[in-house]
Amino acid sequence: MSTPEDNKQNRKPNRLINEKSPYLLQHAYNPVNWNPWSEEAFAKAKAEDKPIFLSIGYSTCHWCHVHKSIYILIPYKLVNKLNLNIRKDTSDKDTNFTCIFFYI
Repeated sequence: MSTPEDNKQNRKPNRLINEKSPYLLQHAYNPVNWNPWSEEAFAKAKAEDKPIFLSIGYSTCHWCHVHKSIYILIPYKLVNKLNLNIRKDTSDKDTNFTCIFFYI
């Protein structure tokens, strides 16, 4: 039987792997190529003329983890090809957003 750690060893991490946020690190091995919220990510989206798929949440939010099922509902290879994917941890800054997906 494989463990989550075995699965991580067989997959390449995305750009969240170097973040400090527990929430972002939880998504570092997702099949979606997530970028952390940054000026660099927004500049990359603009340079590549791609819409932004934005996910906002935090590590102790039940619904943020329920939304992980989105990987089953959407073809992540297509999402990676067509969008610049950004994930934001709401516990980083005081914000009114919790657990939201945006398509900008």
